[in-house]
Amino acid sequence: MFFLFKQVLCILFLSAFSFAINAEDPVVEKLVVGSFSNGQLDNWEAKDFKGQTKYTLVELDGAKVLKAESSNGASGFFNEQRIDLYKTPIMHWRWHIENKLGHLNEQEMSGDDYAARVYVLVSGGAAFWKNKALNYVWSSTSPVGKVWPNAYTFGGANGNMTMISVKDASHNTGTWYSEKRNILEDLKEHFNEDIRYIDGVAVMSDSDDSKGKVTAYYGDIYFSKD
Repeated sequence: MFFLFKQVLCILFLSAFSFAINAEDPVVEKLVVGSFSNGQLDNWEAKDFKGQTKYTLVELDGAKVLKAESSNGASGFFNEQRIDLYKTPIMHWRWHIENKLGHLNEQEMSGDDYAARVYVLVSGGAAFWKNKALNYVWSSTSPVGKVWPNAYTFGGANGNMTMISVKDASHNTGTWYSEKRNILEDLKEHFNEDIRYIDGVAVMSDSDDSKGKVTAYYGDIYFSKD
């Protein structure tokens, strides 16, 4: 039953979200959700799916960053926070991996591992089948731009979890890459809905299905108006 843990625990985590919407919130130009460079892990919490990925703050290339170490384990690192995409639709992050996981069939449960991923979560509340997630992944075998349903999503029971390859095997290890995605537009494109709010952001480096090892690093994560 371990193969169910990745998505079932994600469902439980999402279903626990409860937020109040304030229409009079002030205008926000930049919203930092992962201030790793300042040594802060406020509001971040690990959720173990199978085994464990270790998340720690370290110094790398002259800056503090979040280090993820996975050895046949899978833990997500979550920040539960409601974000208004009408105000700050653009998500920015940096990432860097030390090694690749090898040739995996990422469309199958046996290959559902990623050296690095950053994802956004939309809670369906008690209606867990309405949960949604966009996973921006550093893929082993899927080329940049490829989109596919998460291998653990079956029969709609786990909501809608979409994988998007942002980096692939052609990209170098040991190199920092900066990313920028319009989350509001991506949600509309992939779920055919105008979704104003997301309910959390997470990072994850996992190797439980492939029984491998991987180390990755994540820089600051923030949202902006443009």
